[in-house]
Amino acid sequence: MQHSQTHLRSRPISAGYLRAFEAVARHLNFRAASEEMALTQSAVSRQIQSLEDEVGVSLFLRHTRAVELTSAGAQLLLAVQQSLPRIDGAVRQIRQNAGRKSVAVTTFASFASMWLIPRLEAFQRENPEIDIRIDASDSAVDLDVADVDLALRYAPPTSMPAGAVRLFGETLTPVASPWLLKSNPSISKPADIANFTLIEAGDAHRTHLEWLTWRRWFDQHGLSRAQPRRWLYFNYAYQMVQAALTGQGVVLARSCLVSESLANGDLVEVLPSLRMDSPMAYWLLLAPRSTLRPEVQAFATWLQAQAAVTRQTIGEGPDPDFDDNID
Repeated sequence: MQHSQTHLRSRPISAGYLRAFEAVARHLNFRAASEEMALTQSAVSRQIQSLEDEVGVSLFLRHTRAVELTSAGAQLLLAVQQSLPRIDGAVRQIRQNAGRKSVAVTTFASFASMWLIPRLEAFQRENPEIDIRIDASDSAVDLDVADVDLALRYAPPTSMPAGAVRLFGETLTPVASPWLLKSNPSISKPADIANFTLIEAGDAHRTHLEWLTWRRWFDQHGLSRAQPRRWLYFNYAYQMVQAALTGQGVVLARSCLVSESLANGDLVEVLPSLRMDSPMAYWLLLAPRSTLRPEVQAFATWLQAQAAVTRQTIGEGPDPDFDDNID
């Protein structure tokens, strides 16, 4: 079937034809596609013809006993194969969540792995009727348009919008596994750190995270020329801490993210009196359309209570925002 350029249309195509197209393109056979869809072969053929009329070009080459995708058909198939599963997945999730309470959270991967997820079981135990969905991404999403209810962010105070709730700040402190310290020379002064493998973010010197580097820590303690025995680089904070937990070196850790490991003895502060301040803090933001939902309020209140425990663990003073309601 040939279609001239005069048949090209600018309006969106009818979505109902796409499933028939995908089935025929997958089987390259109208009969097999019709059996899969529980339709007559002529009904499937009519849907494909209607789709080709909508698109304005032929999508299949019809042979005596088989069909073959045209280049336009192959292009459309790629888009359909990507979009239909996403649509089906969204519908499944909507059906599963119908009538259920749920809270969608966005945060960055290291914070989700190291702080939020280890504490989440307590919330689920207290609120079994509320489902939690976590979207762990290092890209900040727009709460005005994204399908999330609240965000947990890592940023300096100057970049936070009005209404953001400060959960806690951070200090940086050298930590290591206790058995690594037992099997190596002791650490009693800053210069002793150079006797160990030092763990660091591989891109910290090329990004805005310069304050997380060992070089800044050495400079602050008058050791600008210090060089460790070796370096070990990772992309994410949770990878760096995991390496320290397994005894591979000393990491300059964010105290709030390793507070539980320090409390249970899995990690040890090697120079606890030499913590280094960071300009960053951790924040809670609510999506405007979600602020009045009771389940979102419950989760936000729980997060603030957990943050209060973290502040106490890392030695940070009370936060006056903790007693404020999120409107």
